[in-house]
Amino acid sequence: MRQLTSLDAQFLALETPRQSGHVGGLAILDPSTRVDKTLDCAAVRKLLRERLPLLPPFRWRLAEVPLGLDYPYWIDDEDFDLDYHVREIALPKPGSDKQLAEQVARIQSRPLDRTRPLWELYIIDGLESGHIAMLTKIHHAVIDGMSGAEIMGLLLDLAPEGRELPAPTGDGYAGRPSSVGMLARSLLGVPRYPLRALRSLPRAVPNVDETPFAALPGAGTVSRITGRLTGNNRPRSDLRAPKTRFSGRVSAHRRFAFGQLDLAEVKAVKKVHGVTVNDVVVSICAGAVRRWLLEHDDLPDEPLVAQVPVSVRTSDQIGTYGNRIMLMSAPLHTDIEDPIERLEMTHESLGDMKERHKALPAELLQDANHFVPPAIFSRAAQMTFRLATSVGRPTWNLVISNVPGPQIPLYLAGARLMANYPVSVITDGMGLNITVMSYDGHMDFGIVADREQMPDVWCLLDWLAEELEELKR
Repeated sequence: MRQLTSLDAQFLALETPRQSGHVGGLAILDPSTRVDKTLDCAAVRKLLRERLPLLPPFRWRLAEVPLGLDYPYWIDDEDFDLDYHVREIALPKPGSDKQLAEQVARIQSRPLDRTRPLWELYIIDGLESGHIAMLTKIHHAVIDGMSGAEIMGLLLDLAPEGRELPAPTGDGYAGRPSSVGMLARSLLGVPRYPLRALRSLPRAVPNVDETPFAALPGAGTVSRITGRLTGNNRPRSDLRAPKTRFSGRVSAHRRFAFGQLDLAEVKAVKKVHGVTVNDVVVSICAGAVRRWLLEHDDLPDEPLVAQVPVSVRTSDQIGTYGNRIMLMSAPLHTDIEDPIERLEMTHESLGDMKERHKALPAELLQDANHFVPPAIFSRAAQMTFRLATSVGRPTWNLVISNVPGPQIPLYLAGARLMANYPVSVITDGMGLNITVMSYDGHMDFGIVADREQMPDVWCLLDWLAEELEELKR
């Protein structure tokens, strides 16, 4: 039996009619490397059928525990229907990037069907470039960034001819627990809830200011006091996120924009200034967001606060799927006009964030969640997000994530992967997400925003390029 962790369940709990918990990726594929020079839905279904034994999460569906007494389970879907999950659509002429982005935004705005395995895949034809787009959509309860990369690694090959597939590690069988069995197991576990919370207490409470529960009134004070009492003298952040146009309650609809920057140019700037690639990425994101806020007369005097997801997955947890992450806070120096000064401050701030990360327990988010009984977990999680937009300041303003990827050409069903743009999540209080993935010499940016809060997001891509040019000078 495979039960969701409290962190996996949190991504289910955040879902409302306005916000969804699935992530995705927009792959651009060149079919000219295939023997028949075409790529369609049938070819992708054939690839998936061959590799399904290596992809057990694609066959898992959700099973809720009666009365919500415990976290849900993954069970094998005996009626799994691949044709339902793999779909094909075409863009009207001319098939521009903006038309593609609009279609992606509409698809991402729709929730996944919880009665089926929590993923969908769309083959999108009609691009004016002649390429084919493939949009994947999978729930964050199933994967995080690292386990998502594992899944893509199983679908992609080093050559158009494909490869000999490895043998599946384990059978990936999730089981078929009955409702009665899950209920009995949950009732037996009820007396253990207080013990689980007590075990988590020494790790969670002194560090609660580094979790989503930091939005609760007094959380920071409790964290500092218990830290002193327990001798936890780790570096602490005094960041407080100001309110902006994208700090309110999100609507049910999304905007999406995508584009590329040259990785060699980013590395050249990194080398000249003695910083990291991530420092450069975060700094140019700050510059682009600063321009957007100035354009809308909404620039705060203080820096914004970015949520930076950090993987804590160990080598022995590879192939286990689910979520192994920590959510760190970093200042986004939108308050600094000069690009060089902003880059230097970003380097210093991200260095401080790394020091804080080293001092935090890897299971912090799960430990913090253990204080909320599963029966009220969903309501408590949604209340935390509501507090972030209604009382005081939000915990974070936006998400910025930089995911390093392979620097060699890859192929899917024989078609060359030209780009892989992330399509991520926004929530109440964080109506903007900028995620970038490096691949084969370029950096692929995917920007997701709330449709009502930020009607214009394509300008951010132009400004990212201009900010990089400023640093090159």
